[in-house]
Amino acid sequence: MNMCFLATLIATSALSSAGSAATPVLGQAPLTPDAGSVAVHCGLLIDGSSDTARRNVTVTIRNGRVESLQDGRQVPDDLPFLELGEYTCLPGLIDMHTHLTDRPIDTADLRVFYTRSREAQLKISEENAAVTLAAGFTTVRNVGTYIAWSDRDLRDAINQGKAIGPRMQVVGFYLTIPGGGGDLLIPGVPEKDIPAAVRMGVARNPEEFRLKAQQAVDGGADLLKIIASGAVLAYGGVPAAPEMSPEEIAAVVSVAHAAGLKVAAHAHGAQSIKEAILAGADTIEHASYINAEDIALAKAHHIALSMDVYNGDYIDTEGRRQHWPAEFLRKNIETTEVQRQGFTHALAAGVPIVFGTDASVYPHGLNARQFPIMVARGMTPTQAIKSATSLAAHYMGWDDRVGRLAPGLFGDLIAVRGDPLKDIARLQQVKVVIKGGIPFRLPGQ
Repeated sequence: MNMCFLATLIATSALSSAGSAATPVLGQAPLTPDAGSVAVHCGLLIDGSSDTARRNVTVTIRNGRVESLQDGRQVPDDLPFLELGEYTCLPGLIDMHTHLTDRPIDTADLRVFYTRSREAQLKISEENAAVTLAAGFTTVRNVGTYIAWSDRDLRDAINQGKAIGPRMQVVGFYLTIPGGGGDLLIPGVPEKDIPAAVRMGVARNPEEFRLKAQQAVDGGADLLKIIASGAVLAYGGVPAAPEMSPEEIAAVVSVAHAAGLKVAAHAHGAQSIKEAILAGADTIEHASYINAEDIALAKAHHIALSMDVYNGDYIDTEGRRQHWPAEFLRKNIETTEVQRQGFTHALAAGVPIVFGTDASVYPHGLNARQFPIMVARGMTPTQAIKSATSLAAHYMGWDDRVGRLAPGLFGDLIAVRGDPLKDIARLQQVKVVIKGGIPFRLPGQ
């Protein structure tokens, strides 16, 4: 299916025409991003920033932006109208740690990235992006890929209206040491046989990292991603062991910040978490072995953590069924529970934790499975929702665009049946998705 026609297939009968205005045809190809207009009556509204919900509110979105939030059922004369009186409306959700260009099945044999073309990668990416948007995630960070710039291809296709998917920030390639967690070295494969295109971000020493970082900036990256300590789903490394040196991290940070970009640091180990914070990284991913000193530093430096506390369950069950490498399964067991304990300690200390799922360690579209684990490990439902809305937007540097239902921001709205403040698992069943005023999913779809 041509993804540009997906929005034309939703149940447009759920939208009623106001006054004499005809209901517009939605999603005509090519899509015009962020140019839709619609009014939505919500039985309950969670705006992404307030600690309380509002009842009986009409959200008006005009030309892709939120125009107003009015109490009561307000039917406009000139806009299509969507009645959601039995639903809870929220801002579009934000996932700060996705890999839209990958699939979990690829983890069983990473050599697939040696031969897959960018064209094939884009097709996979478009499918993942459509599924992710339909699940309610209207904004994501794609934090790295092995096939360099396949995430940029997807971002640009979405921005140009050629594909359907969330708003994206992309990093292009991982910045990593030779043999590090972002290097696609595989046991038994001679290094000379590995395509250079999957190792674009491999460097060693500050000057090399400075050059690689600049290449990423010049290539169109929205942020930079460093692998400060070993990855779970990588060969040979130890997740807690530092890989990049403090000087190498600082070199990347200096290039990124000079370009006005943020740096996300993949860091499992306590030492590398500390070094990344002190070198000026803006967010820390995973943080499995975070300790009390790291927590204090993160709080003092206003550093946000992105900790996927669900994916360990998927890896342990599906990874075994799909015969993922034994090394990956072992390291997953070693890091899962200790990370969840670190999550609870960091949360209690007041460290900001933003929503990130490491998708596609598990299939895209299942992102919201993390919410119940976050709540079980100490978050209130309100905190969990903010972690995927206003707080995430702030640490992306996009809090003037997304993350809240407020006048002037993009008209990104989702809806679920029931009250997610009483049952956070409701977010796993999103029934309505509107991005930029354009409905991509309506009840019954």
